[in-house]
Amino acid sequence: MPVKATSGSSLRAPLRLVCAALGLAALALHPGSALADIFTYTDADGTVHFSNRRTGDGRFKLYIKGDDKGGASKRAGVAPVAPSDKSLERFSRYDAWIRQAAALYQIPEELVRAVIKCESDYDPRAVSPVGAQGLMQLMPETALRMQVRDAFDARENIFGGTRYLRILANLFNGDLDLTIAGYNAGEGAVMRYGGIPPYEETQAYVTRVRTYYARYRTTRDATVASIEP
Repeated sequence: MPVKATSGSSLRAPLRLVCAALGLAALALHPGSALADIFTYTDADGTVHFSNRRTGDGRFKLYIKGDDKGGASKRAGVAPVAPSDKSLERFSRYDAWIRQAAALYQIPEELVRAVIKCESDYDPRAVSPVGAQGLMQLMPETALRMQVRDAFDARENIFGGTRYLRILANLFNGDLDLTIAGYNAGEGAVMRYGGIPPYEETQAYVTRVRTYYARYRTTRDATVASIEP
């Protein structure tokens, strides 16, 4: 898969990926082109297959819708809800679920915390202008893919968001920066540009998540690490 590694950081876990009907490569090499739908299925051996077109094989299901979030600023019909919970207790309220999800999906607990901090500042009621919801700001389409029934349910949201991080980490061969960029801009955008997309928001997001990731790894007290520097 023509995705450029941008750091030595790794979130590797065993999963085999196969790019079928390699239109994916063409998309990644032509940033100006429209992003096609991407379809996937997992075979009996656990190998994940991708295609950028329907192949007549009924096993392929839609994985990425052919759009690009880079220019999106607001989605029609969305009523944004800014994070408003200012209690220090919120930084430790979800500890058990964060640990469970991190262990289940083999994602560093500190990365899950960093994403929650940067996405919603630990407020499960938050809604972004484009419609992302809850602690880990899942888009409705992503929540559906991650089998999250209620994105405002803190436990469901944490498990769904962490599962998505695991999928992204596997898709991008454990590369931390690409995993974080994919969480913000969508895996399709990362594949399209062959690296971190050239969006100011995404580039700033990668830096911010990495900053908090480092803080959570070096500061034992999650509440202290969560407070804005």
